[in-house]
Amino acid sequence: MKRVKQVKTAALMLLALAVSACSAEDRAVPEKTVRELAGSPEAVNARQKSEAGLREVVQAYVEHTPLKLGLVVVRDNCWGGTAKGWLETRDSDLYKISCGLNVTAYFGADPKHIVSVLDGILTAGDRNVPGIEFNHTVDGALIDYYRKPYDKRNPEVPLRDAASQSLKWDPVRDRQWKPNFISEPTGPCENDPPVKRCLREPSSATVAAIRKQYGMVFQLNLGTTYFKIMKKH
Repeated sequence: MKRVKQVKTAALMLLALAVSACSAEDRAVPEKTVRELAGSPEAVNARQKSEAGLREVVQAYVEHTPLKLGLVVVRDNCWGGTAKGWLETRDSDLYKISCGLNVTAYFGADPKHIVSVLDGILTAGDRNVPGIEFNHTVDGALIDYYRKPYDKRNPEVPLRDAASQSLKWDPVRDRQWKPNFISEPTGPCENDPPVKRCLREPSSATVAAIRKQYGMVFQLNLGTTYFKIMKKH
């Protein structure tokens, strides 16, 4: 019994020494450090450049497609790295800070002219308009689908994904399925600079109002990780 107790005591001492010897790379990053890094000139510069770039994509849709812009939501968040796990390594174990930016734009369109609306978007992509990644070569089947008579055996998929963006819209042929319509922006719009920032432009705009005015809503999702520092940086 005494021998067992000695072994347990030694094991606990080794564990305590191991914990105390953990380097900064193994610990969760303090909130103060996260705020300092998020507010650094490097992070601010990266944030401004990334946001400007994503807004240029939104503007490309405004200027070169039939879509009518109704609302833009910008969400900017920075996270501190977590403590190193005992059994497995996670991505959040490896960085001091990671900052991501999401821009969601809501547009109005006329569902009665869905073919010409989609054709206008794909044509802009054919012309290699910067920021518009959809084109007839890859996505032309969309046009054919909406030109043909509706076949209930061929369900509508109002969504297209590309490398850096996704575009989805209210169902046109299955409009009775209200839950499948584009929803209002979810989650609180929190502002706690420099780690959290949220913009809603214009602040009074709603998806419901855009739909009421134009007939249907398109949603463009853009996102990027703009600033990251690894723990062993």
